[in-house]
Amino acid sequence: MITVAQARPSERAEFIKKTYLHLAGAVGAFIVVEFLMFQLGIAQALGRFVASSSFGFLLLLGGFMILGSMASGLAAKASDINTQYMGLGLYVLGEAVIFAPLLFFATLYGDNVLPAAALVTLCLFGGLTAVVFTTGQDFTFLGGALKIFGLIALGLIACSFIFGLNLGIFFSFAMVAFSAASILYQTSQIMQRYPAQYYVAASLALFSSVMMMFWYVLRIFMSRR
Repeated sequence: MITVAQARPSERAEFIKKTYLHLAGAVGAFIVVEFLMFQLGIAQALGRFVASSSFGFLLLLGGFMILGSMASGLAAKASDINTQYMGLGLYVLGEAVIFAPLLFFATLYGDNVLPAAALVTLCLFGGLTAVVFTTGQDFTFLGGALKIFGLIALGLIACSFIFGLNLGIFFSFAMVAFSAASILYQTSQIMQRYPAQYYVAASLALFSSVMMMFWYVLRIFMSRR
């Protein structure tokens, strides 16, 4: 298949437009699902479940990782566009479930926490995307380091729940930096390596990095209250 880097300028522009439209659609779908979960009391129930069990959030995280792996595989390896959409939809649903307890707790910190975290995340994502598109720098070299740091971070998160470790605000700042590097990497990856027909899979890759950044930016804002 022809990659985006090998495609004609018009095809490349169409790929970029479709990718970011689907990314916006995924964020919009996430917001709608979260709204419904709050209206139905699901978010509150998940919040209470996490608060009442030392392993509650770890179970949610484990389930999300399994679902996320399946969704990413469907979207990234499928030539059928419908299968890619299925992967994106599953991933959005998984993100909504794992975010619900955190968003429930965030609502207890006041009305300004969520909008402020969302605005900071949007500005950071826009700035990082502009860096890739304006400089033309290929950031795919970050892939190896991101895998190593990701495994270390996952191990620390697991230990924090099993042994009651407090990772603190500095870990959240480190994870924001990690997610920023992931956005640089994913943006370069989709432009250099993805086939021009895989704009749905590309939007899923970006969505995962954006939501990880939002998660830790939100945790930073919550820690300041």
